[in-house]
Amino acid sequence: MTLTIILGYLLAVLLIGAWSSRRLAATGEDFFVAGRTIGPFVLLMTLFGTHMTSFALLGASAESYRVGIGVFSLMASSSALMVPIVFFFVGTRVWAVGSRLGLLTQVQFVRARWGSDGVGLLLFVVLVVLLAPYLLIGVMGGGITLQQITDGAAPPWLGSLLICGVVIGYVTSGGLRGTAWVNTFQTGMFMVLGAVTAILIVTKLGGVGAALDRVAASRPDLLIRGDAIDPLRLLSYTLIPLSVGTFPHIFSHWLSARQAATFKAPIVLYPVCIAVVWIPSVLLGVFGNIDFPGLEGPASNSVLIRMIALYTPDLLAGLLGAGVFAAIMSSLDSQSLSLGTMFTQDIVRHYRWGGELSESRQILLGRLFVVGVVAAVFLVSLVAERSIFALSVWSFTGFASLLPVVIAALYWRRSTATGAAAAIVTVIVLWIWFFVRGVGQPDYSVGGTGVMPVAVIFAGSVAALAIGSLLSKPPGTERVARFIP
Repeated sequence: MTLTIILGYLLAVLLIGAWSSRRLAATGEDFFVAGRTIGPFVLLMTLFGTHMTSFALLGASAESYRVGIGVFSLMASSSALMVPIVFFFVGTRVWAVGSRLGLLTQVQFVRARWGSDGVGLLLFVVLVVLLAPYLLIGVMGGGITLQQITDGAAPPWLGSLLICGVVIGYVTSGGLRGTAWVNTFQTGMFMVLGAVTAILIVTKLGGVGAALDRVAASRPDLLIRGDAIDPLRLLSYTLIPLSVGTFPHIFSHWLSARQAATFKAPIVLYPVCIAVVWIPSVLLGVFGNIDFPGLEGPASNSVLIRMIALYTPDLLAGLLGAGVFAAIMSSLDSQSLSLGTMFTQDIVRHYRWGGELSESRQILLGRLFVVGVVAAVFLVSLVAERSIFALSVWSFTGFASLLPVVIAALYWRRSTATGAAAAIVTVIVLWIWFFVRGVGQPDYSVGGTGVMPVAVIFAGSVAALAIGSLLSKPPGTERVARFIP
């Protein structure tokens, strides 16, 4: 029953993607940025769905299971504050520049701003490397979900394979428009079903008060901040949501907006969406200690699915499992398409591999790259065993630290290609340094101070950008005027 419902849901998603393909024009711009026609509601839903992957459901519940209710303050509250600010000050201006110059990717954006192929290529490599773990957590989440919700009857690789196959199907058929339409459906589904999950499970636990009392009896540390979340860790975590300003897939959705006013809905309603998804995830993660104490390492990633399987009947378990699949696919699709767009536009087309690319060949190459990227991530997921929350934070750390480059491009006239390159190289070096030291340590901080690596890397990025720009020749006035009127 459960597996049948999930398969039915995946079929419905494929049908939406196939329907959207009927609107696809035979141009690269239509395939990669939906012809810049996306309206307010679809933009809100697809931005939120793309941003909130299995990190928000499986990752948040796993971390709250381990650390406690204070996890909400780490990411959810800071995201509710920082993400709308980034949308307003960065997203709207990226859209304006992109629409005026006909840009399709953020690498094109950087190349056009500073007139440097080297900076563009360097950024391309960094974006691909940082996006890889973000893609991986989605595919891993699919495997975990199907295995747990079928009580082990389905192996993890099957769930990962199903998600990869369906994502390839609707992304390659409908492009960004199909992705946005499917995301709208999927985001609504996992938001509604997430709330239903919480209400049902909490009711069966005797209510929120009774559930909290049971947790307090065995793990009172999970209900208070105590020493579990260091104040400096909490403060430096506010930088993590800044990563939304440099995600390639978020850039693509920004560029797909119909007009500047389209951003009003995402800016105003994003905090509401955050609350709807994160409150149930965090609570259920904490309550997971009642029935599943002692889960360690990657096993904690499955606590939410274990709760669903234990407390819900087959029909609802299938629907809720489909909701988790929806959350996972609504990120994986945009991420894989953004990589396909970047490979096609920033490498093949820019360097004219095979000569001039026709519109139809751009679309074909974009589709082939999506297939290749998703297939590669699926293969890696078969051997990867890491915490979804930890993988996400390391990915977000790198992206957040690149935001000064984007802000400088939009707001600092004196910034130069040398400064941008210095910032990107600094991010690479510091990220690798901290990753080597912190990987495998869930509570790693700089020198044990509680400060997250993102704070140091972000500061290093700002310093390198400023020093490199001030020590190099200012860019031409005409070039700057295209970005900063």
